[in-house]
Amino acid sequence: MQVVKDSSAIRVGNGESGAAAAQMATIYEKISRFISGNAVVVFTISGCCMCHVVKQLLFGLGVGPTVVELDHDAFGRYIHDFLFQLVADSKKQPVPAVFVGGKFLGGIEAVMACHINGTLVPLLKDAGALWL
Repeated sequence: MQVVKDSSAIRVGNGESGAAAAQMATIYEKISRFISGNAVVVFTISGCCMCHVVKQLLFGLGVGPTVVELDHDAFGRYIHDFLFQLVADSKKQPVPAVFVGGKFLGGIEAVMACHINGTLVPLLKDAGALWL
């Protein structure tokens, strides 16, 4: 497992203020590059029980995900805002947010559904997160 405390790989701009739309586009580009460079990425908040469940499930399967704790990250607020837009449902919490093979899998419900119906392990194998 790799825990990213300060996601320097997801730096958002160069400190200059700009339009919110341009900033979100920059965030999207940085996050896209970051998640495509890792087999499994989980965006979490420390102390979140659902985040813990997702991480434990992945660990139990033998996956070492890259974990970004948004509340301990300098740019966590911006990433959290991006995840809210990605979920596109104001009633749902955007964390945990799980990306497998550079694609958004979903939150706890999607991960558990994939695990129960038997599609999670093949997804992880295709992404290179599992070798068995």
